[in-house]
Amino acid sequence: MLELIDSILQEKMDLNENIIKIKFFEIRVTHNLSEVETFEFIRLARNKLENLGYNVYLTNAKYEYQWKQYIVPENELLIAIKR
Repeated sequence: MLELIDSILQEKMDLNENIIKIKFFEIRVTHNLSEVETFEFIRLARNKLENLGYNVYLTNAKYEYQWKQYIVPENELLIAIKR
């Protein structure tokens, strides 16, 4: 699980280190994780991102990015914004 998290997060950071978005489809379907594994993925990824200096928001949470207010949509499991 940790290797998968590291791989996905590094890929996302390479694209844009300021904001990371992890979608439901990407985790549950592409990587074939069960519901329990998905919750564990989110828990571990959140911890890692917070340790790297990100604010982490989960589905339906409100957040601000570039002076605009947003809500994490249903199809996204996690959004992380660099502090």
